[in-house]
Amino acid sequence: MRSFVKYCRYFSGATSGVAAIEFAAILPVMSVIFLASFDGGRAIAAYMKVRSATYALASITNQYATIASTDMTAILGATSVVMAPYNSSTPVVTVSQIKITSSSAATVEWSASQGGTARTVVPSLPSALKTSSTYPIYLIFAEVSYTYTPLFGFFGSGGLAFSDNLYVTPRSVSCVVYTPKSATC
Repeated sequence: MRSFVKYCRYFSGATSGVAAIEFAAILPVMSVIFLASFDGGRAIAAYMKVRSATYALASITNQYATIASTDMTAILGATSVVMAPYNSSTPVVTVSQIKITSSSAATVEWSASQGGTARTVVPSLPSALKTSSTYPIYLIFAEVSYTYTPLFGFFGSGGLAFSDNLYVTPRSVSCVVYTPKSATC
């Protein structure tokens, strides 16, 4: 009996395998946390790319006085360049010109889209745009939406949908003419 107690004391005092057991217990949890933070960081970067693509779409469009069909294809395609390397699914890109004629009346002058449907309905306008004393007002409305698919799937199936939109005014003219849709403003 005395030797059994001696071995029990020796076994309870031994620490040579405790670190390996603790490491084996914590490794799966740490791996999940690492992979989830990796996916989370990539998701934040993809969202920032969507915001940058929206700004690029708006700022390129508002520099034109007249846009031809080939120009519009290049403008819409520029967002894919901005979205690189997050091109696993094509972003939905829409640019429209909104004409505001009074505090309660606005129409879509023209709209073009890549990967989606051109806008026919006026989006809700910010209240600051409805208080102008000089009408008509023309605005370029840029929209980009993108579905980010995580590498490891920690954010559910189907991916994360990111979208952004932005209003800008035309830079050098009062309105931008898109030749296939409108001849004048």
